Amino acid sequence: MYEVVSGLLEIFSAMFQGYCLQYFIGSFMESRMQSRKINALAATVLYGVLRLGVGFFLPKSYGSFGTFVKLAAIMCTILVVVLLCYRGVEKLTVFLIGAFMAANEISFFLSYMIFKLEDKVFRLWDWEIVSERMFSLEVYYMVSVIIVIGLNALRCVAASALLYFSLKRIVKDYREKDYCIHRTELLFILAPALVSLMICTLLRVTVETTESSIPELLYDRYPLLIIIVPVILLLLLFSIMSGVKLFQDMIGWNREKSSRIILEKQVSCLQEHMGEMERVYSGIRGMRHDMKNTVSVIMQLAAGKEEGREKELYAYLEELNRSMDRLEFRFKTGNTVVDTLLNMKYHEITRLVPDLQMDVEELKFPEKLFIQSYDIGIILGNALDNAIEACRKLKAKEPDAEAFIRISSFQRRELFFLNVENSFDGMLVRKPQKEFPVTDKADRENHGIGLVNIKSTAEKYLGTTDFKVKGRVFILSVMMKNEKEEK
Repeated sequence: MYEVVSGLLEIFSAMFQGYCLQYFIGSFMESRMQSRKINALAATVLYGVLRLGVGFFLPKSYGSFGTFVKLAAIMCTILVVVLLCYRGVEKLTVFLIGAFMAANEISFFLSYMIFKLEDKVFRLWDWEIVSERMFSLEVYYMVSVIIVIGLNALRCVAASALLYFSLKRIVKDYREKDYCIHRTELLFILAPALVSLMICTLLRVTVETTESSIPELLYDRYPLLIIIVPVILLLLLFSIMSGVKLFQDMIGWNREKSSRIILEKQVSCLQEHMGEMERVYSGIRGMRHDMKNTVSVIMQLAAGKEEGREKELYAYLEELNRSMDRLEFRFKTGNTVVDTLLNMKYHEITRLVPDLQMDVEELKFPEKLFIQSYDIGIILGNALDNAIEACRKLKAKEPDAEAFIRISSFQRRELFFLNVENSFDGMLVRKPQKEFPVTDKADRENHGIGLVNIKSTAEKYLGTTDFKVKGRVFILSVMMKNEKEEK
């Protein structure tokens, strides 16, 4: 009975390790099979079978050579599962394999402490026999087997639970799964796992000693190790998870720093450009007003000339008047900065997508607008850049498709809402734990931060940013609080 239950526990342990492996690797890598569930099942069974084979054919005793051979065989088993069941093997795979093996070994040795509990239970059980509370050998044997099986099951469950929750924590903390990791960064997060693996290997080699041809556990010779070893193992496991979290925080800090630098440059450039455009725009308005008066006077004076010269002069002045009308901005929202930006972007649109329709009829601003103009310019500028790019891709794929951009706004009490709608090809790149769609460009460090900048600007006014998709229309909504800032 004991052998049967031990075999079943070993099978359960191997299969559960396979389940944890496919969960861990599958969180970072793409499945080879179309069905993720079937791929996960195949990876679990494949690892379980290979792991049982390693345990069956290789010696179970601890020793220097045997331990390294067994660890190498387990590493090869994991590598086979990864190569057969997942695609996109890269540098991060080294960390995944190392972290899995380290967490598995730490879980095993922490659960190994339950064997010391087994000694305590048997001493208590022997004391019961000595106390003459129970004399039946059959009952003694049956209870002893139950105790051994129960403690083995408890050890197996404890090791499995610790392995699963450790890997789950790493998966949760490793947020930037698409980040292209560099060699030094790989060494940074891999070092704790390798140190843990080496210490666990050292424990496998030294945990059993022989004194006068009698096997003896290292814990029996040095009882204090029962406390020291688990503490060291827990610290090692904590260092693996902390290293991953620190690495991810560093990526977030660097990305936020880069986004902030880009945003500050955009604000600076926009302020300079808008200041110049406001000056030019004011001059154009003044010039147009003066020229209209001049043209009107000339037309009245020319009315009394002879017939041939009169028609020629009138046609010339009429064309001059039309030229003055062309100095007017195409879009007039009442906000100089927005008008300038819209006209700039419109010229860019007509160059990239000539037949694109741009509608800003519903873009209206309240009389008292406390949101700074250059902040609105940043939001509209980034939104229009994304919309123009989406329309350009749509027209590249489907030349006959309708391409449009619609901008609207409205105010509800102190809240100001700005909406930008645009057509697109219906393809969005979404990643787990990402708030916004990501760019499909190769240089992701310098692209794909437009929506992040929009959100950052909206948050200055206690606002937020959201998006939704209706068919092949992308709708961006920005909400901001339009009220006077209190000093």
